Amino acid sequence: MAAEIALFDLGHVVLDWDPARLYAKIIDTPQERQMFLADICNMAWHTRHDAGASFAENAVDLIRQYPQYETEILAWGRRWMEMFDGYVEGTAELIRRLDARQVPLYALTNMPADPWEEMLQEFEILRRFRDVIVSGRIGLIKPGAEIYHVALEVMDHPEPANVLFIDNSLPNVEAADTLGFRTHHFKHAEGLESALLCEGLL
Repeated sequence: MAAEIALFDLGHVVLDWDPARLYAKIIDTPQERQMFLADICNMAWHTRHDAGASFAENAVDLIRQYPQYETEILAWGRRWMEMFDGYVEGTAELIRRLDARQVPLYALTNMPADPWEEMLQEFEILRRFRDVIVSGRIGLIKPGAEIYHVALEVMDHPEPANVLFIDNSLPNVEAADTLGFRTHHFKHAEGLESALLCEGLL
């Protein structure tokens, strides 16, 4: 059985996203910036956005704990787009090539719901996907099995073995493996191109 559908993660695979890019503009001292991103606005806190919490509601408790950082905490949502620097090198071109071959393209992303419409307008490549399952919109996140089942429903119930799932997170890839997806653990576009060629998608 060969892959017929490509299912992409977005952050660190398609979109170059890094919160440190924003906070380099806000917090001058590297040591303080590192502390802020490790201990205050960290990935454990951000995961609540991916699971469905709004930027505003998720900031409340954190501001109560760290009132001196209110402006910085609120910037996570208010200046979200400043965390991006376009596309991960090489991936957008691969998506365009797949699209030109009429390969069915979908995305499955852990992403907040709040900024999604703005992101669709900002990043043309996102409009190449037939559908994007955004975790924050449905209240489910990878690597939980349920969100992969939602993806299969959205893709009109293909066999998982017909879907090549591409993600930079090894736990997400392993979860998809368990469910029978074909998978590629993304590290760079060159490796992805080789995988797509091996699968016959390019």
